[in-house]
Amino acid sequence: MSESKKTFEENLQELEMIVSKLETGDVALEEAITEFQKGMLLSKDLQKTLQDAEKTLVKVMKADGTEEEMD
Repeated sequence: MSESKKTFEENLQELEMIVSKLETGDVALEEAITEFQKGMLLSKDLQKTLQDAEKTLVKVMKADGTEEEMD
């Protein structure tokens, strides 16, 4: 079962749909709990992606091709 990894934007859109669904309150308790857990996992994954992007952006490429952390 090979599922391709979703993009940041796809995960964000899915999280927004979950939040919107939960905000309406028209969801059974069991489904709400499942959706909440799924949303928390998506949120954690999105946060990690942003942190990784930030780490990449704070590096500067030196003339010899090596990278250096910016202060």
